[in-house]
Amino acid sequence: MDTTAARRSILARIRAAQGRGATPDASEREAVADYLARHPEGPRPPLEDDLVARFVREARKMSTTVDEVESLAAVPAAAQRYLAEGGLSMQAVAWQTLDSFDWAAAGLSVEFRTPEDRDLVGFTGCFCATAETGTLVLLSSPQTWASGALLPETHIAVVPASRIVAGHEDAFALIRAERGELPRAVNFVSGPSRTGDIEQTIILGAHGPYRVHVIVVHGA
Repeated sequence: MDTTAARRSILARIRAAQGRGATPDASEREAVADYLARHPEGPRPPLEDDLVARFVREARKMSTTVDEVESLAAVPAAAQRYLAEGGLSMQAVAWQTLDSFDWAAAGLSVEFRTPEDRDLVGFTGCFCATAETGTLVLLSSPQTWASGALLPETHIAVVPASRIVAGHEDAFALIRAERGELPRAVNFVSGPSRTGDIEQTIILGAHGPYRVHVIVVHGA
């Protein structure tokens, strides 16, 4: 049984114990939508109008490196430049949603599959990004596997400037508006993996990528 089926089975058993059907009916969904519409948001810090500038600034505070380009066509060259400057591998895996980029012309060898232990570089897009904390919001699907941002030592994310929202509240509102229901996994990525468990010393790459590099695309 896969993770999604297992989750549905567990929730169905809980609902059965409550005397409800296996899945929410229309009235339950309407009640949830009504509650969300009426429930006031909590206090939020004011943000400046330039969400892209705020995102870049906050991302860098979290040890994310950032490049900015003017078009999607410029992404492969920007990625190659970053990898070359860091002495990193020119071979990578990527989400299926990125297969239209001309990676080969930039000197990159990219395979569109889930990563394995030997894969050092992974490319992903993002559903959106939040300016308040410099965070990437990634949704899993058959074409946008969660492991793409978790297993490779270097994670490079393509972030359209038009998909940068103010905060996490806006990200969830966008998910509800565009997807309706949450996917199997929603990952919030704020810089490289880190831990301070040993002598309160921050170590990067403890449970995931050592590096997170973001390419912000202003024309997308």
